[in-house]
Amino acid sequence: MKPLRLRDTGVTWLETDGEVVALDAFASKYLAANASGAVLWRTLSDGATRAELAEALTSTFGIDEETAFADVDGFVAELRARRLLEEA
Repeated sequence: MKPLRLRDTGVTWLETDGEVVALDAFASKYLAANASGAVLWRTLSDGATRAELAEALTSTFGIDEETAFADVDGFVAELRARRLLEEA
């Protein structure tokens, strides 16, 4: 899988209290991500592969790899549906 990154135009975000709040200016929508979503969001802001995203979750939360990949796949699917990702 090619590295993915957050779309760098039209998206403004900040991290507060371990969570992410974002504004998609193109869709005029606010988004929020919990602690695990915030880890993925931060990692995607620099560009990352699926494996790197899963590693970020396993190292931060101590979850098993299978759960991490399932969480990554769900999060990435949601961001893709909102057109917030691009290939790095």
